[in-house]
Amino acid sequence: MKVAMVSGGGRGLGAAITRRLLDDGWAVSLGLRDLAQAGAFAAPEDRLAAFPFDATDPATAAPWVAGTVARFGRLDALVNNAGILRVVDFEQGSEDDLDALWAVNVKAPFRLIREALPHLRKTGAGRVINIASTDAKRYRAGVSVGYTMSKHALLAMTQAVRFAGWDDGVRATAICPGATDTDLIANVPGVMPKAERLPPETVAGIVAFILTLPNQASVPEFIANPRLESLI
Repeated sequence: MKVAMVSGGGRGLGAAITRRLLDDGWAVSLGLRDLAQAGAFAAPEDRLAAFPFDATDPATAAPWVAGTVARFGRLDALVNNAGILRVVDFEQGSEDDLDALWAVNVKAPFRLIREALPHLRKTGAGRVINIASTDAKRYRAGVSVGYTMSKHALLAMTQAVRFAGWDDGVRATAICPGATDTDLIANVPGVMPKAERLPPETVAGIVAFILTLPNQASVPEFIANPRLESLI
């Protein structure tokens, strides 16, 4: 049975990814700030575990990875899903907001990848999925500059993982969805109407599909855009 770690897997898009992986026969290790969120999933103990993980706390990364391997005996995939949105541009937003974006959207995935890579290499077919955004592919007027910067960095990190783990069968993909119907964007002014947003289950299906591909079918990035744009 393959094992996946999912950060922020207890709600929103993360919960949709968790449910899909469980449905597909994976064992899932959840990294959560609120461990009670794991109670939302109907799965036996040998298929689901929850560990404390706070993207803003560097000390929680290594214990989560180590705990997962101790519990399940292996690690096949890491899904870096946890992320935040803060409005930061050249007129609004604070240095603290910018630091928070960098801490959660960039440094936390980097930390987890560093800890997980030795275990992913052992399987010969380890996978890293980074949930990026269409904002990782371009800048669009009106979108948080700070958020866009952080997602560009996550995309670059994904490429670096591909090179770091290639010879040992590790493959990495940046999933770049457009507006997805979760709480992350629910109160953002001018956001795409709800009926036009991507359902979380659709993005979860993309993650599940990428995880089925063999080493010979490496997908560096997968863009799913509900908005018509000329380049993405």
